[in-house]
Amino acid sequence: MNSIRNSAKAIIIRDACLLVIRSRDEDGDWYLLPGGGQAHGEPLPEALQRECREEMGARVQVGELKLVREYIGRNHEFAAHDGEAHQVEFMFECQVDTAYVPGNGNTPDTSQTGVVWLPLSDLERFRLYPKVLRLILKNGVSGITCAYLGDVN
Repeated sequence: MNSIRNSAKAIIIRDACLLVIRSRDEDGDWYLLPGGGQAHGEPLPEALQRECREEMGARVQVGELKLVREYIGRNHEFAAHDGEAHQVEFMFECQVDTAYVPGNGNTPDTSQTGVVWLPLSDLERFRLYPKVLRLILKNGVSGITCAYLGDVN
């Protein structure tokens, strides 16, 4: 039986830049929000704090829930690779210490090559997933009230 996986993601913006995980595949660099899967019995904010420590070696303060995305793999460009996936991502506005220097944590994702700041004004130039974030986050998160994005990539 297939199951639905919950995931918590961090939207961290500072100085008009978005903090992201950089990964690499055969097509080059691609980017996604820090965070990951929720363990059974783990509240979403705790999952997000754990994942950020693992991936980027940072403590984050979890703020408001801003976006909810569903990802049903068979409906998108990576269906051959993750067609069985069904994930619900909860994206929270977060803060990281001002002294934080981007870098991998102790347990980075397998394709992860780094942690970087991307300028909000240039997000459309990058392979950022989900792609819809390039438009939504162009002006930051202050005007976003919790929104369900649907099944998007």
